Amino acid sequence: MIYDDIRNFNKQFEYELRVENAAKLKKFKKFLVVGMGGSHLAADLLKAWRPDFDIIVWSSYGLPPLRDIRERLVIACSYSGKTEETIDSFNEAKRRRLSVAAVAAGGKLIGLARKYRAPYVEMPDMHMQPRLALGLMLKSFLKLMGENTALKEANELAITLRPSRHEAAGKAMAKRLYGSVPIIYSSLRNQAIAANWKVKLNETGKTPAFYNVLSEMNHNEMTGFDVKPRMEGLSRHFHFVFLKDAEDDIRIMRRMNIMEKLFHDRGLKVEVIFLQGKTALQKIFNAVNLADWTAYYTAKLYGVDPEAVPMVEEFKRLVARKQL
Repeated sequence: MIYDDIRNFNKQFEYELRVENAAKLKKFKKFLVVGMGGSHLAADLLKAWRPDFDIIVWSSYGLPPLRDIRERLVIACSYSGKTEETIDSFNEAKRRRLSVAAVAAGGKLIGLARKYRAPYVEMPDMHMQPRLALGLMLKSFLKLMGENTALKEANELAITLRPSRHEAAGKAMAKRLYGSVPIIYSSLRNQAIAANWKVKLNETGKTPAFYNVLSEMNHNEMTGFDVKPRMEGLSRHFHFVFLKDAEDDIRIMRRMNIMEKLFHDRGLKVEVIFLQGKTALQKIFNAVNLADWTAYYTAKLYGVDPEAVPMVEEFKRLVARKQL
């Protein structure tokens, strides 16, 4: 049940994961994580948490045209182990004789890793949606990267993160967002958190949602919401959510405050969320957990199943049949 997955999210940080075929794992300082949908969200958050880690995320078929690709460990991640693009990337890495590892809860990807005796982490199959397995994936990446100190800090979330504390706030937020299209704004440094909110509202909440970052949106997107009489009906469909972080550049914080005022003055709906936590990692996952609850109760308000993703499954069937 997705409700239990959200409520017990912190328990993912209790699991002791191991690297199979560890003798084949070389020490790298650079990494390329390939994954689609929920299977790359943890890598995005890892980059936001530790920008000093040299990580590139690739979400497509094949591999990116990087000059230093042989200096990177390719980590192919698919929670189901069945993702077409990720399997293609793994096979391309093997074809080019690159160093490659796998992260999955089973499926074909783990089978390939075993076949080629490549390093891999097999996560416990908890029968959850990939977007909710971020703790397991984050720990898997850190294990393969050999970042033991960071892994120890991540493990502390099993105690410090309390998902139930955010449930009431998420339920209230869903009520305020009801009937509108959310647009999430953050600083560039917190882009991964804003993207997580968008994904959770799309997949769990089954509602359109978008995100952008400051100060980039000040140079283009905000002009689309300068309400004019003949365009007023367009802007009224949106509800803006600002993710504010006390650690952000003071100039970005000032821009957020100004944007909040400008939107209010134009009669637009605005929410402000202050990132909370004693550490950067706590801030990230407190915000992500609030997004999970908000998306869950958004689905409930609209009377849709928060767990299933029927359009994704239909799309996959059509792709497999090579139709259209």
